Order: sequence, then structure tokens, then C-alpha cells
Amino acid sequence: MTETFTGSFTQQEPIPQAGIDAAMAVLTHGRLHRYNTQGDEIAETALLEEEFAALTGAKYCLAVASGGYAMTTALRACGVGHGDRVLTNAFTLAPVPGAIAAVGATPVFVGVTDNLLIDLDDLAAKLDQAQVLLLSHMRGHICDMEALMALCDAAGVTVIEDCAHTMGAHWNGTPSGRWGKFGCYSTQTYKHVNSGEGGFLIGDDAEAMARAIMLSGSYMLFERHRAAPPPDTFAQIKYETPNISGRMDNLRAAILRPQLADLQTQCDRWNALYRVVEDGLRDTPGLTLTHRPNAEGFVASSFQFLLLDWPPDAVQQVIQGCLKRGVELKWFGGAEPTGFTSRYDSWRYAASEPMPESDRILAGIIDMRLPLTFTEDDCAVIARIIRDEVQKHEFA
Repeated sequence: MTETFTGSFTQQEPIPQAGIDAAMAVLTHGRLHRYNTQGDEIAETALLEEEFAALTGAKYCLAVASGGYAMTTALRACGVGHGDRVLTNAFTLAPVPGAIAAVGATPVFVGVTDNLLIDLDDLAAKLDQAQVLLLSHMRGHICDMEALMALCDAAGVTVIEDCAHTMGAHWNGTPSGRWGKFGCYSTQTYKHVNSGEGGFLIGDDAEAMARAIMLSGSYMLFERHRAAPPPDTFAQIKYETPNISGRMDNLRAAILRPQLADLQTQCDRWNALYRVVEDGLRDTPGLTLTHRPNAEGFVASSFQFLLLDWPPDAVQQVIQGCLKRGVELKWFGGAEPTGFTSRYDSWRYAASEPMPESDRILAGIIDMRLPLTFTEDDCAVIARIIRDEVQKHEFA
């Protein structure tokens, strides 16, 4: 009998009871807006920011409405505006170039390697084209950050990190998000903590974070932030910075705080699932796994492999064969954007030059979610199904 899988690739774990209880307390008192407090009450959002700053080792933290809003706010706080150019990954998701376009800037796409990392040689060749790099740690793959920062620092290029897929991860012991001027995170349902939508900005630059807080819609209530620069930092910034409201509310903050406390345990669980899939697919003819160096302390809430140099119809046969057996794979090489997947040449609001070497990699990238509702036994079944379908349709 042909083996099948019956689990759901979009079903997340329930919110922990502590989060449900905290949310109910907020709903009961009704003070959902982050600045609506009573007496000496500290808002859930302010506490969350303080806790996330401590978790990452950052001086400052701002909780916002989404990961995309975090990126646009970071760009604005760094002075990026209409007509500017911003370097970013060719292999990423649409909110990254979307954030650049949202501030009136133009993305300059940098290539991808066969380990799904930003191509540092291509980056070095393009550093003179922009003053900011919005670096996407796409699908949790972290490049050599010492090498990247050395290149950018020498060229005077400011780095903003998109850490939507790397909360809890690190490079050589330094947390993701702590290398650049800002680290941007998402708390959307498929990320490492779940509030439906939401995000964080972290950083150590007092003036830049003060601008971000004003941009987020603090009005003149910035002194109610605890993981924030001192009030005198805002003395002139408060007059110069527009209010582009995108605050997080106390309900989502209440849901998130218990999840942050359990983040390391969840990260370890994701990586255990990843290793089972990786072991099950190792040495599959026609299938290429990515290499994860020892310095990369990754968090694998998803899994990627490559079908390099396969024709599109053969890739589609593998995807359809797996789907019929209950395994949902996404293909970043498709000519048309589908669901969450798209390529740099799909974003026609952003002009791009062909990158043949990167196009070859993108044409082979297969992506799969690893929700924590899966068990290690589930992942072993999934790996066997993928291996079987790849071997069945192997292109040589």
C-alpha cells in the first residue's frame, strides 16, 4: 500500500493557557490600546517590549502591528525615502521588497547561493548602488554575518535585518537581529510566536529608535515605553517625525508574553523535526540538501531542498505526487506567483536585471512548513513520501 500523510501543514498549536488567561484579563478590563492604562498599571505591550529586549540583548524594543510595518518603520527611521535604492535578497518573500516600495524606494536585488543565502560576492559588487541593505534571513537561513558586516561597514552601508524566520536563532552566538542597526521580527501565525499579526523592532541606536517610536504612533506618550531611549532623545524628533500609526495592542501582547518565555523549548522542538526530515532525505538521488554550518544556530520552522536543473514539468510531477499523498510542498521556481511564493521577477513594480546563476537556484527551491503539531514520526513519514516521489520522477 502506498504510504500517505493525513496531517495539516497549516495547523498551529493552540495558544498556551497562560496566554489565553492573560488575553481574557485584557478583554475583561477592556483596555486594549497600549496607552490606555489605569493608575500605576504597566501596559502588556510595554512589558512585552521590555521582555523581548532582554531576550535578544537589545537596548530598545518596539512592538508593532506586523513584521512588514516593522521593516517600513526601520527604513523610514534610517532616512530611506522616495528615489532611494535599497539592497535586498532576490530570494525572499513579497513583504520585503514591498516594504522598500512602501517608502518610495527601489529594491536592488542581490543573488542567492545554493545554500539559500545571500550571495556575498554579488553583494560586494553592488554595495556602491545603495546606502542600506534590508537583509532577509529567508526561511531561517543565516549567512556568515561577520563577513557580511565587514563588507557593509567598509562600504558605509547600513544593515537592517528581516528576522521574520529567525526569532531565537543566532550566528556564532550573536542573536539574529543584533548585527544591524535594526532587527525586524514578525509574530504572524506561521512565525515562532503567534499573535495572528504583529512584529518587533529592536536596536541600540537611541535616535533611530526614538524616530521609530514616534512613527509608530506614540503621540507624546513615548515616556510610557520602558524599553525605549530616555525622554530627552525625543526633544527635537517629536516635532520632526510623522505619525504613521502601527502600534501593537495589549491583547496581542498578552498572548505573546507566555510564548516568549517558552521560545527556546519551541525552537528545540522545531529543530528536532527538521533533523528527522533531513536524515530521511539524505543521499536521495537528484535531491540537494542545504549545508548548515556549525556557526549557524538556526531555528527550522520550515524545510527547504533543491531539485537543481530539473525541468519544470518534472518538478511539478514531484509536487503533485506528494500532494496526492498528503504532503504540501511549495515551489519558488514557478513562472507565476502562487500563494505565499514568488520570485524577484514577479514583483513588476521593482525593475530587475536577470541573474542567471540565481535563477538556476530559484528554479529548484522546494519549501515545506514544519508546524509543531507534527511529531517526529510524522516527519519520518513525510520524508519517505518525498524521497519516494523524487526517485519516481528523478530527472538525470
